[in-house]
Amino acid sequence: MKGKYDKHIFVCINERPADSPKGCCAAKGGKDIRFEFVKLINQHGLKGKVRSNKSGCLDACELGATVAIYPDGFWYTRVKTEDVPEIFEKSVLKGEPVERLLATEKTWQELERIKNKL
Repeated sequence: MKGKYDKHIFVCINERPADSPKGCCAAKGGKDIRFEFVKLINQHGLKGKVRSNKSGCLDACELGATVAIYPDGFWYTRVKTEDVPEIFEKSVLKGEPVERLLATEKTWQELERIKNKL
C-alpha cells in the first residue's frame, strides 16, 4: 500500500531545558532546518507529494539536529541549515543518501557511548 506522500521528512524540534546534558534539536537549529525543507518543497512544486513534519524526540539529540527521511529510511545527524539543499537534492529528489551526514552503525555506537556517560 502506498502512503499519502512520496517522501516524508521528519525533523526533530524537541526542546529540553538549556542545562540538559542531552541537548535538544530545537536549540541546534531543528525549527530552521524544517523551514528550509518546507521552502524547497514549495519551490519545487512538491506540496502534497513531499511532507516535512516537526518531530518530537528522535532519540539522537546528543548528535545535533536529526532528520529522518522515509520511505528510504535515511537518518541524518549533526544537520545544519546549510546542509538542507544537499539533502533535498540528493535524498528527496534523487533517493540517494548524503554519505557525510548519514547515520551508520558507527553513529549509533557513538550515541550509545555518549548516553552511557550521561
